[in-house]
Amino acid sequence: MSARLEELAYSETPRGTISLRRRREPTLDVDVYEVKLDEEFLMSSLFTVAEIELARLGLAQTVSAELDIVVGGLGLGYTARAALEDSRVRSMIVVDAMAEVIDWHERALLPGAQELVSDPRARLVMADFFAMAASDDGFDPGAADRRFDAVLLDIDHTPRHVLHPDHAAFYSLDGLRRLAGHLKPGGVFALWSDDPPDDDFDALLAQVFDFSKAHVVTFANFLTGGESANTVYVAR
Repeated sequence: MSARLEELAYSETPRGTISLRRRREPTLDVDVYEVKLDEEFLMSSLFTVAEIELARLGLAQTVSAELDIVVGGLGLGYTARAALEDSRVRSMIVVDAMAEVIDWHERALLPGAQELVSDPRARLVMADFFAMAASDDGFDPGAADRRFDAVLLDIDHTPRHVLHPDHAAFYSLDGLRRLAGHLKPGGVFALWSDDPPDDDFDALLAQVFDFSKAHVVTFANFLTGGESANTVYVAR
């Protein structure tokens, strides 16, 4: 590795080879943290605006004075840390299927990781978010059928472009209804997507929830010299 690129962690998993690396981006003079699964880039600390907005937009629609929430997908931790900035959050379960990703945070290999894992409100759970969503028991391994004020999800690229074929059922009418069953009355589901708003998926949300909206989140992209955008769906 060159001085500008350092591999921080590398593991062979049933899903493929996952690696965490840090590189220097000379254009911005910043360290960039990137995650790759085999040859596919899963996430980068270069563009995190929408991951943070996932937490802010989702929690803004909650109605309770105290919030119990679930974050699906730990990743680089931006959504989880942004959620903890909301003082109403009293408990947060972060579900990730990759033991390696949880280990990176517990070993403080990522900026802000120590702050996240040491927060008494946060609990990192290694599990399959989609299997939990489809089950009767739900997201808390210690309390079957526990309900939550919000579920914030950032795992797949989009509802149509999933990381594993098993995830596709979640984005169906039945899958969303099962997810809604794990929410308290007035509970919120929020989802990050890399694509523009999908009218078909928005129509599914409208069949399950009383309110839904697709937010287009824009951010500066120094690679293109213009703006890029992600979508955050919020349903209550």
